[in-house]
Amino acid sequence: MIRPLMLIAAIAAAATLGSSASADPAPAAPGTLTVTLQNFHFAPAELRLVHGRAYRLHLVNDGHGSHNFVAPAFLAAAALDPRSRALAAKGTVDVAGGTSVDLDLVAPAAGTYPVKCSHFMHSSMGMKASIVVE
Repeated sequence: MIRPLMLIAAIAAAATLGSSASADPAPAAPGTLTVTLQNFHFAPAELRLVHGRAYRLHLVNDGHGSHNFVAPAFLAAAALDPRSRALAAKGTVDVAGGTSVDLDLVAPAAGTYPVKCSHFMHSSMGMKASIVVE
């Protein structure tokens, strides 16, 4: 119950910052970051986020077969809304071929979080990425 409240508070704080006269051009709405899953790679291979900011991760599978976005440490640490939390069970988000999945979250503490596809041989063929939170 605390995580959804943290998400609401972070979004409200971002909206307040966006409407103030400060020099920080922080967006009031979540920033959308598109991650493409296809042919044994993630594009981009590195995502850069800012701690405490709201984001929508738009995961797009341009391939015919299924892939997944496995980032258990990141997804456990991020504040996800309830719908996104349900999609990210055990730190894994399945994305069927030709579809997309959106995750709404607030970036966790600073650090580098690994991402991979756990389907047979996909990560060993290069389907790895990282999320860097500053």
